[in-house]
Amino acid sequence: MCGRFQLSVKGKQISERFNVEVFNELYTPNYNCAPSQILPVITNDEPGKLNFFQWGLIPFWAKDPKVGFRNINTRSETISEKPSFKNAFKKRRCLIPANGFYEWQKRNGKHPFRIFHKDEKLFAMAGIWETWKNNENLLINTFSIITTVANSLISEIHNRMPVILVPKDENMWLMETDEILLSKLLVPYNKNSMEIYAISKKVNSPKNNNKEIITPKLGGQHSLFHYYDK
Repeated sequence: MCGRFQLSVKGKQISERFNVEVFNELYTPNYNCAPSQILPVITNDEPGKLNFFQWGLIPFWAKDPKVGFRNINTRSETISEKPSFKNAFKKRRCLIPANGFYEWQKRNGKHPFRIFHKDEKLFAMAGIWETWKNNENLLINTFSIITTVANSLISEIHNRMPVILVPKDENMWLMETDEILLSKLLVPYNKNSMEIYAISKKVNSPKNNNKEIITPKLGGQHSLFHYYDK
């Protein structure tokens, strides 16, 4: 799964990387993006603009908004079948910009790791979005991050990972209508382009939101490590 991620760069970097309009009065760098937060996305409806949606997909037909807590992730294997996701997969897709994400390894407790592009480049996770209307007729936009089986790097930590799109496929993800072609994009990202290291358990709390949480953890069983091609 993907339950936390990092988007801590300046708005200008997002604007230049994704060719979108970013208003600095709306965007705030975030080292600890967490479910239920309002976070930046790029949608197929407005591909030239950075929008801000709530993390945790609420289907338009849902009666209870709490369903969003169960829908922070969408499995790529069943996205075209499950009622909560299949309509959004057809019509409402988005990119979620990030410059890192976090995963926890369950081994003698839960130990957090930061996973990122080895060049510290911005990347886009594939997502879907929905608009839900509450009892006061207020429209709430929400999104979910699509996951796939982990590559051999991340499988050391967890069996799932977010779908990270190759840059040349990002526009296709937003604009393509052929579900077969879209499904072919939902694959594990190249492990040779990624790095990973252990970090402090301070990341466990979304209240901790600063550069300190991505400082490599040194010493002990879960000390800093990198994976390189063999």
